[in-house]
Amino acid sequence: MNKIQPVENDEISLKELFEKTKYLYSYLLLKWKIIVLMGIFGASLGLLYSYTKKPKYTATLTFAIEDEKGGGLGGALGLASTFGLDLGGSGGSIFTGSNLTELFKSRSMVEKTLLSPVKVDGKLISLAEMYIINNDWRKKWNDRPKLSSIEFLPNAKRKLFTRTQDSILGIIYKDLYKNSLSVAQKDKKISIISMDVTSKNELFSFYFCEALAREVGDFYVSTKSKKARLNMEILERQTDSIRAELNGAITGVAIANDNTFNLNPALNVRRTPSARKQVDVQANTAILTELVKQTELAKVTLRKETPLIQVIDYPILPLEKDNFGKSKGIGLGFFIGAILCMLFLTVRNLLSGLF
Repeated sequence: MNKIQPVENDEISLKELFEKTKYLYSYLLLKWKIIVLMGIFGASLGLLYSYTKKPKYTATLTFAIEDEKGGGLGGALGLASTFGLDLGGSGGSIFTGSNLTELFKSRSMVEKTLLSPVKVDGKLISLAEMYIINNDWRKKWNDRPKLSSIEFLPNAKRKLFTRTQDSILGIIYKDLYKNSLSVAQKDKKISIISMDVTSKNELFSFYFCEALAREVGDFYVSTKSKKARLNMEILERQTDSIRAELNGAITGVAIANDNTFNLNPALNVRRTPSARKQVDVQANTAILTELVKQTELAKVTLRKETPLIQVIDYPILPLEKDNFGKSKGIGLGFFIGAILCMLFLTVRNLLSGLF
């Protein structure tokens, strides 16, 4: 009869795990001098990093948008949302929710803002030029004539830019989009939008935040009220044209009456021009009356179509400063240095036990 061979158990018992942990703790305790030394080395690196790390400044601007066209389906959706129901419908306008926040980050709006004029050290320059100066790009371009001669003048025409200028603006835009610009709607039920601009230059954050809000605000209002404004302008031109025709017809009646003054009553043919002009006066008067009424209605519609953008909080100097402090650098550096040293000692001890 064959004997049953015992099966070796490779699993570690709880007692063995406790013993190994206790041994590892004792081992690390014996190496406390090395751990502390590496912690001090990490603290030194953290202190050095705190000196070299430039602080960042954040400009924050919050605003609310009121659109009088909130009735109908939009009003019903808003009413439903107050009861916790999400019926969708956010795609009814190109400027709602995430679409509006993405408008702030669009390349067109950012580039228009970068060409806005600002006054720095008594000199009027563009925000793009200010960005280039802040990042010391001019010093790097001194030995490259093709780049050293490039300028971004305030309010320059974007269509006239060269390929090199387009590339530089593209690089600036990507950096601002990824690292500096943050736009968020705090709540879908609340039409309050918060915009943050973060950079290493306090004045750039301040100026860019205000300029971007102004550019987007103008574009938003202009686009939302574009149809109503065009309709009103057409009606105003038609009203001016009919008024000119009416004035001409009135003058024509007066001239015709002067020509038939003391005319023999038997000669009625001579009165025909005056009668025709009188018909023109009556017709133009009726048309002008209707056009004036429609123009006034168009003005009311334009006011209703024009949304109100109300800024709640402007960025105020001095801006919020995010600085990597010396105490933070020392503490974090010591902690990371000590942890890395303990990990290294632990791994070395385990490997020495295996071999």
